Amino acid sequence: MGKLIKEVPSQFKIEFDSGKFDSWCVYLETPTKKRYPPLDTEYFSRLYDLGQKHGHQKIYDDYIKFYNPTSKTISIEINDLITDISKNYNTDSIEIDMWFSVIYGGMIAEENKQFAVLKKRIKRLGMYQVLIDGQTSFYAANFSKNKKWRELDSIMKQYGI
Repeated sequence: MGKLIKEVPSQFKIEFDSGKFDSWCVYLETPTKKRYPPLDTEYFSRLYDLGQKHGHQKIYDDYIKFYNPTSKTISIEINDLITDISKNYNTDSIEIDMWFSVIYGGMIAEENKQFAVLKKRIKRLGMYQVLIDGQTSFYAANFSKNKKWRELDSIMKQYGI
């Protein structure tokens, strides 16, 4: 049984459970999809598409509002903040809430990875690449693979991350 991150009844449920590598795998369940681990490419792509409608900078700026206080533990206050932020997206509010909550879970997972040096910054780099640099979701999701943390840290610092 997973550890609940957030639930919006009749809409979606996000939780941690065991995955391939550790017990910090984020799972999503929606009314139309059974429980599965969403890939970075999926939520980067959807947020890019939603940015076409609402503004990429707006989505990135709203993401930063809950990025900064994110830590190793699930926070009711941050879950509520994400829901409040999402209300500004009108008919897309539920989807924004869902994807922001998935990323929030992903950042908590990164903060808890035993040997990770960059922690949640790795998710922020991907969000920056997709929403601000206009890179593809595939590019952003795979950019850090096979790169040393110092190289990524240097790149992140250039972006102010």
